[in-house]
Amino acid sequence: MYRQECYDQLRMDLPFGVELDANNRWIKLAGMFPWKEIEEEYIRNFSSPEGQIAKPARLAFGALYIQTAEGFTDEQTRRHIQENPYLQFFCGFKEYTMRSPFDASMMTYFRKRISSEMLQRIAAITFADEAKKVIDNPEEGNNEDEEPQIVSERYDNKGTLILDATCCPADIHYPTDIGLLNQSRELTEEIIDVLYKSIQDRYAYKPRTYRKKARKEYLGYAKKRTHTKKEIRRAIRGQLQYAARNFRTIDELVDRGAELTTLEAGLYRKLLVIKELFRQQKYMYDNQTHQVEGRIVSITQPHIRPIVRGKEHEPTEFGAKVSIGLVGGYAFITCMDWDNYSEAKTLEDAAEAYCEIFGFYPKTIIGDRAYPTRDNRQWCQERHIRLSGPRLGRKSMETKAYEKKQIYQDSCKRNAVEGEFGTCKRRYGLDRIMAKLPDTSKTSIAMGFFAANMERKLRLLFAPLEDWALDFDSDLSWLVIFPRNSVL
Repeated sequence: MYRQECYDQLRMDLPFGVELDANNRWIKLAGMFPWKEIEEEYIRNFSSPEGQIAKPARLAFGALYIQTAEGFTDEQTRRHIQENPYLQFFCGFKEYTMRSPFDASMMTYFRKRISSEMLQRIAAITFADEAKKVIDNPEEGNNEDEEPQIVSERYDNKGTLILDATCCPADIHYPTDIGLLNQSRELTEEIIDVLYKSIQDRYAYKPRTYRKKARKEYLGYAKKRTHTKKEIRRAIRGQLQYAARNFRTIDELVDRGAELTTLEAGLYRKLLVIKELFRQQKYMYDNQTHQVEGRIVSITQPHIRPIVRGKEHEPTEFGAKVSIGLVGGYAFITCMDWDNYSEAKTLEDAAEAYCEIFGFYPKTIIGDRAYPTRDNRQWCQERHIRLSGPRLGRKSMETKAYEKKQIYQDSCKRNAVEGEFGTCKRRYGLDRIMAKLPDTSKTSIAMGFFAANMERKLRLLFAPLEDWALDFDSDLSWLVIFPRNSVL
């Protein structure tokens, strides 16, 4: 059950006649959020008119934003909202209260109710106007190409769309084949203990698992700093044999009357995961390969896949792959998936989303070398969009010189999206996603980009005059004000 709230809040009652500072950033932020649209999206999660009244949409959304913007844990978020009147005002409280606003475990439900798709729609509503101002009024020499403006059949192409993709690593232990197999073996031993306890009266003795011997062999391998290929295969073969024996023991226990329903829900779910993990590892061992479709790299988070990025220090990352389009300094998510995908295939969807939000196609699309495929070139040419990258075919010397200059200018503009990734990962926690479920992890990622966009919007609101700066004389006796670009 959900009860709609009123969002015409102008003040909050504080004890002892104290008033909030109207220039506080949380007060300013509260007036910048589209709370009505957020509630309309949030209320879709509640179809029944009965039951306990749910927490308001503003409290749920505000708590997630505070957590992402400040880098808090779930418990720290709850405690800071309880202690800070500005945060309570931001979350929609009418008066200051010292009671806890919610239990820390409610943050998980907030992430489930506020999906990544909902955040993308809210981001389009919140930042489209700000990005369109940059499109309509580009800075001199910053957003205009040397070629004349080309008019498409439907719209006047305007603006620049910068595309790129990154991986948001999840908080998991670095996966190795031997480590995953050892963890699977230990889980099968735990399952055997639970099942045997339920029917131990039907056994004269407990089934053997050789857990001590298996553990000793694993530690003997893990404590060595380097391993030969022969030692790796021997260790994997040993753990596969122990796991296979344990699976046969589990089947025998079930045949004798043990019920898998006696297992806890989490343990039963892990049993299904480690069976698939065992099949994949057995296939890779038999075929002497390291590639398999849908490879599992975490037992607790089986949705995570290895994302090969080709970076120098981290060639493979483990998390969700995210593609964004940068427009006027604001990042809009164009694709997000746990499986690795070709970035070039997201260009059409990104351009169509740009057209849906702003009403016209971009004049220029800038991306790395993965985007200018033949299909993308043809698609952009039909819509009179210039796609960055070298053109196909033979070229004259003048064309080569112009093209070289154009590619350099595009690469300079593309630095903005790399900086956006760096900011979101260092400042808003996208370098390590702490959420465990696939949907809540996507929510954390989407909220990270939303918080970065909102902080940019807030920063522009508080920005001083761009053309003026303050400077003091050496003796600090008088103040000189002069334009930044002037020559003294």
